Amino acid sequence: MSSFKNIKPGDRLPVLKAEQTLKMARSAHAYVRGSTVKFYEWLAAQKRGTLPEGPAVWICGDCHAGNLGPVADAEGRIKVQIRDLDQTVIGNPAHDLIRLALSLATASRGSDLPGVTIAKILECMTEGYSQTLGGAAISDDDMPGTIRTVVKKSTRRTWKHLAKERIRDLTPKIPIGQKFWPLSSAEKREIQRLFSEKALRKLATSLRSRDNDAEVDVVDSAYWMKGCSSLGLLRIAALVKIGSGKSAEYSLMDIKEAVAASAPCYRDAPMPRDNAKRVVEGARQLSPYLGTRMLAARVDDTSVFVRELLPQDLKFEIERMTVEEAVGVATFLSQVVGRAHARQMDEATRQRWLKELSKGRTKSLDAPSWLWTSVVALIASHEVAYLEHCRRYAIAA
Repeated sequence: MSSFKNIKPGDRLPVLKAEQTLKMARSAHAYVRGSTVKFYEWLAAQKRGTLPEGPAVWICGDCHAGNLGPVADAEGRIKVQIRDLDQTVIGNPAHDLIRLALSLATASRGSDLPGVTIAKILECMTEGYSQTLGGAAISDDDMPGTIRTVVKKSTRRTWKHLAKERIRDLTPKIPIGQKFWPLSSAEKREIQRLFSEKALRKLATSLRSRDNDAEVDVVDSAYWMKGCSSLGLLRIAALVKIGSGKSAEYSLMDIKEAVAASAPCYRDAPMPRDNAKRVVEGARQLSPYLGTRMLAARVDDTSVFVRELLPQDLKFEIERMTVEEAVGVATFLSQVVGRAHARQMDEATRQRWLKELSKGRTKSLDAPSWLWTSVVALIASHEVAYLEHCRRYAIAA
């Protein structure tokens, strides 16, 4: 543990890359989550006309199952939405469907489910996505048990749960160790400067229970080793005190570097040039609960986006499923993605996209043939890449 406490800013990258390699070697499902660029390379290799060209809307860009989950808004309301928007762009909504399908199909294979389950997953995804695109509401009554359990847990969580989970206890200090590493003096001064800005102070006091004029002070900050595909980028946790005296509250702020998106976007799409502003705008379009709690900023010359971590924000850890759970999760998550896309389209655009989606269905498979062939090809290529990744990991180890 002491070795982590002594990590200097210039020594972070090799440790982060080693951790990323380890995480991706743990399972094929974990590899798919961490190998986002490989998915984009496959998309780039597809000939024009192989995939349907959907309307130009904001898409997640990395829409695997782990990037969806319950999130809270500033008023404390909770909904299941897309919760990771690092790769968001104005692009083809079909890409989100393929990425989600690949994620669920890989989880299905990892659960030792029969191969026919993947066909059922794609059929349920197509049906769920089409329903919300056509205007159907998502009913909590139809929420599968796997999802309902996480949502119920989300509603019961408080700051104490978040503090014990993220920083081990309620002490107003970030524990330096395996997950949190020391910042340089210059980095600490920069975080102090960041939260002296009016916009950041407003973000910190934005929750309903807080006074808009409350004092905002950075109590502690540290480099945060967190995530998988983003390991190696700047990631800082800031523990912020809001207010004073007995009424003071603490919040944990996540400061994350924004880099150029690797996800394919439509040419001439009107997106912000600043990467943090792109992420925030995509979040506001796709996941309003989360997007209204985010802000673009800069740490030195690095573009970052900042959000407060709320206890209610959770992700779905889908590792083992039954057939019934797999099809239920596929239906529900595709509805969430469908709603995120549909809110950006007018009625005529939604109907054109629905018509385009229905092409390629056969009597034997109630899902578009392009979705089936895409997922099969991606599973095969990712399995080969995963085994090669494990071989290299074993040799290095």
